[in-house]
Amino acid sequence: MLKTENVENAVRLNREELFRFGTALLFIVGIMLVAMARSDGGVDGVLLIAAAMIGGYMAMNIGANDVANNVGPAVGSHAISLTGAILIAAFFEAGGAMIAGGDVVGTIKKGIIDPDLVANRDTFIWLMIAALLAAAVWLNFATAIGAPVSTTHSIVGGVLGAGIAAAGWSIANWYQVGMIAASWVISPVLGGVIAATFLYVIKRTITYKSDVLAAANRMVPLLVALMAWAFGTYLMLKGVSKLIKVGFPVAVLLGFGLAVAVFVLMRPYVAKTTSRLANTKSSVNDLFTIPLIFAAALLSFAHGANDVANAVGPLAGINEAITAGAVAAKASIPIWVMAVGAAGIALGLALYGPKLIRTVGSEITELDKMRAYCIAMAAAITVIIASQLGLPVSSTHIAVGGVFGVGFLREYIKSSYARMLDDIRDHHADSDPEAVDAFLAEFEAADVTTKGEMLRAMKAQASADRLLGKNERKGLGRVHRIELVKRNLLFRIAAAWVITVPLAALLAAMFFFMIRGMLLP
Repeated sequence: MLKTENVENAVRLNREELFRFGTALLFIVGIMLVAMARSDGGVDGVLLIAAAMIGGYMAMNIGANDVANNVGPAVGSHAISLTGAILIAAFFEAGGAMIAGGDVVGTIKKGIIDPDLVANRDTFIWLMIAALLAAAVWLNFATAIGAPVSTTHSIVGGVLGAGIAAAGWSIANWYQVGMIAASWVISPVLGGVIAATFLYVIKRTITYKSDVLAAANRMVPLLVALMAWAFGTYLMLKGVSKLIKVGFPVAVLLGFGLAVAVFVLMRPYVAKTTSRLANTKSSVNDLFTIPLIFAAALLSFAHGANDVANAVGPLAGINEAITAGAVAAKASIPIWVMAVGAAGIALGLALYGPKLIRTVGSEITELDKMRAYCIAMAAAITVIIASQLGLPVSSTHIAVGGVFGVGFLREYIKSSYARMLDDIRDHHADSDPEAVDAFLAEFEAADVTTKGEMLRAMKAQASADRLLGKNERKGLGRVHRIELVKRNLLFRIAAAWVITVPLAALLAAMFFFMIRGMLLP
C-alpha cells in the first residue's frame, strides 16, 4: 500500500508537470501557425516561423523568472495569495506590453554591438535568432534552479556573443559591457540600502513606539502617499511615456499630485481602521495590504511595458529584415509580434512563475507587509534615481537586493540586541541578577524614547549606585549571530547574476555557428 501511494504521488506530480509542458507546447504551436499564416514560404518564411517560436519561448521564460520580483514580496508577506498575485500580474503584464509596449523597439539591445558591422541581412537574422535562443535557454535553466536573474542582461549577453561570433571582437561596445557589469553591484546595493533605510524609519517611527496605533495614524498616510508619489512618477517614466512623451519634471509633478490625493484619502481611512485594531505591530502591518496590491499591479504594468522588448525586440528586427530586406537599428512592432510577447509573459508566469515567486517572497528571508512595502519602494525609487543619473540598473537585482537589505537589517538589529543582553546578564551573574533581569525586562518592553530616558537616568546616578557599567549602557544593541537571511541563496543568486552575460554570450555564439553552418550552401 505504501508503494502504491508513492507511485500515485509521483504520477500526480508528473501529471502537473506534463500539463504545464503541454500547455506551453500548445502555445508554441499556436505561434507557429500564426507565423505560417503571415509568411510567404521559402527560407525566409522558415526563419520567421522559427524566430516567432523562439520569441514566444523567450517571453514565457521572462514571465516565469522576471515577474516574480514584482509580486514575490507581496505574496511572501501574505498581502495577497499566490493565485491572486498570478492573476493580477498576468493581467497587468500583458496590459503593459500591449498598451504601453511601444510601436518601435531597438533591435540591438542597449547598443551593445554596432549594427553597421552586421550589414548582411542573413547574418543579422541568424544573429538575432541565436541571441533569443541563448537568452531563453539560460532563463529556463535559471528558473529551474530557483535563481532570479535579469532578462535584460540575458538578451544583452546573447546579442553580444552572437555579434562577436558574426563580426569579431571589434563589434562590441565594451563601454556598455562595462556599465552592465557595474550594475551587478549598483542595482542590488542601491535596492538594499533604500529598502533597509525605509524599514529603519518605520521601526523608529512606528513599531518601536509604545502606542503603535497612534504612531501609525501619523505615519502610515505619509508613507502610503510617498509610495503613491514614487509609483506615480515611476509609471509615468516607464509606462505612460511609451504612449505620450512625459519629461522627468512633469512626471514628478503628476506623481506629487497623486500623492496629495492619496494622503487626503488615507488619513480618515487609517484613523477609522486603527480605531478598531489592537495596539500591536501585526495590526499596523495590515494597513499596508492595499498599497502592496496596488504596488504589485503597477510594477507589473511597468515591467510589461519595458521588458516585453527583450522578447519582441529581436523578433521585430527579424520581421523587419525579412519584410524590408534590410538591417534596421529600430524596427516597428506588428501587433501579432507584440501579442506573442504579451501572451507569452502572462502564460509563463501562470505556468512556471510560482517557484520564483516563493523564492523571492519567502525563501530568502521572512517578510511581513511593512518589509514588503520597503522593497516595493526601493524598486520604484532606485529605477527613478538611476534613470536620471544614467546608471545601469536591473529591476531584478533591485528587488532581490531589497529583500536581502531588509533581511540583513533585521538580522543586525536582533543579533546585536540579543548579544548585548547576554553579555550584561553574564557580567552580573554573581552580583544582583534579579535586579538586572527586571531592568532588562522593563527595557525590552519600552519604546525607543523611553529606553533613552532609562539609560540617561542611570547615567546620572552615582557610580556606586549604577546597575550597569558605561560599556554595557552604550552597547544595548549589539550582536550574537542570528541568521535571518539564507546565505546559500545569496551565493547562488549572486553567482547566477555574475555568469548571466558571459554564459548567454557563449551559448549565443555556439547557436550562431550552428545556424550558420546549417543554412550556408
